[in-house]
Amino acid sequence: MKNLIGLFIVLALSVSSAVSQDTPAVPSSLKNAVPLLDQAGSEKVSVDKQETDSAAAPTQTYSIYTRPNAEKRFKRYMNSTFGPFAFTGVAVGAGFATATNSPEEWGGQWKGFGRRFASSLGRNTIKNSVIYGLDEAMKLDGHYYRSEKRDVGSRLKNAVVSTFTARKPNGKRVLGVPRLAGVYASNMIAETWYPGEYNWKRGVRGGTANLGFNVVLNLFREFVWKK
Repeated sequence: MKNLIGLFIVLALSVSSAVSQDTPAVPSSLKNAVPLLDQAGSEKVSVDKQETDSAAAPTQTYSIYTRPNAEKRFKRYMNSTFGPFAFTGVAVGAGFATATNSPEEWGGQWKGFGRRFASSLGRNTIKNSVIYGLDEAMKLDGHYYRSEKRDVGSRLKNAVVSTFTARKPNGKRVLGVPRLAGVYASNMIAETWYPGEYNWKRGVRGGTANLGFNVVLNLFREFVWKK
């Protein structure tokens, strides 16, 4: 587990170097562009002759990030907390914990499942509320966006890096403090209603495992789930 925690720390610290590579470079044709006026007085752009002569060269487009409005951001928060997909994830997690009888004090059968379901729902609500609140306060967007590139390497990188980053209003990636805070805070708070003595270390381990699960979820979103 110590190795797992160390792995995520290294990934978080290396985010800045990965982020700097995501900003597309401005093509030389645009750097060399100069405005020309035609006889009608309208403005045109003259590009490098080598670029215009390369008819066979593929045209590269650059995506422009648009920050969703407040209504859409709030709707995403509600769906991620109380939507069908969220409840399905909570139910699956509670079912697995019941099958493995963890924690033992909550027992099995439906009563134990109900306790674990309520616990998972509470933890998920705290996590998403912290993320949403800090995203709004810091003007960040932690929503997952699939990679614009189609090669496997770029898509894998996007799935991993997106776990630890968020986007500023201009689209630039920065360290996703809201997500990290929400993940670890929710797991450490959940320890207060777990049976036995409070164990913050177990909360840290739970937060780290949650980040690992988030990487897997992002891979699912990137390669399988297209909605």
